[in-house]
Amino acid sequence: MARIPLEDNFNDVINKSQRGLLISDADLAKRAGVSPAELAAVKGGEIIDAVIRRVARHLRLSPVALDVLAHKRWYPQIPDFPTGFAAFNTTFGDMTVNSYLIWDPRARLAAAFDTGATCQAMLDLIQAEGLKLQYVFLTHTHDDHVADLAALATATKAEVWASELEPSDYPGAKTFKENAHFHVGSLAIKTLFTFGHSPGLTTFFVTGLSWPLAVAGDSVFASSMGGSATHFADQFRNTKEKIFSLPRDTVLACGHGPLTTVAQEKQHNPFFAQ
Repeated sequence: MARIPLEDNFNDVINKSQRGLLISDADLAKRAGVSPAELAAVKGGEIIDAVIRRVARHLRLSPVALDVLAHKRWYPQIPDFPTGFAAFNTTFGDMTVNSYLIWDPRARLAAAFDTGATCQAMLDLIQAEGLKLQYVFLTHTHDDHVADLAALATATKAEVWASELEPSDYPGAKTFKENAHFHVGSLAIKTLFTFGHSPGLTTFFVTGLSWPLAVAGDSVFASSMGGSATHFADQFRNTKEKIFSLPRDTVLACGHGPLTTVAQEKQHNPFFAQ
């Protein structure tokens, strides 16, 4: 994948946490000991170091990691997959969204994760590599992630799978429970329910490639996480317990933004940095 921007700026992280924790502007300003004008400026994207650090402490964010994000001092180092993995970044409205393809190079069997705005590049790669797509796994069913599902499923005749907790109106879609196991040739896939951002948001943990891989949808992003105005606590808990407990070298294939790793996010993600 070409270098793409981080999904969230520092003020996006502040707004996500504040909204999720149900803290008003007036209350946050009072707790942090900053003026309402200073808080408004920071929430609007102005970098005021002292205010950012004070606010972070009252939003359960790492002040150091948030400061690094504000000053754009870090971008994830992305491990190389010689074969068996491809990422696709497509434009959906005013944003971009990711989808992914994994395959067993010997068996020529493959699985897709989401479709993004268009699946054409994925279909081109499937044809070029001579692959048979067995499964289309949905991290969740928000429009940007499944916009081209009908085209992908029709072209490949692959089975479509989503969490039993995730609303889906795609005809013929099958559902899985947590800790379901699938195999694509020599590759193993395990489902982890990391809901909160959506009712059945799922992370797929894949082994058998050059690196352990977690296709996380909108559970986590490089330097951020999926937001939720109503189930933020669920999203934070599930992400921390189920994704950040994976091996440190696990590559995180996020729904938006660049690839990253568990180890890097433990250091640089304001929500989860120690």
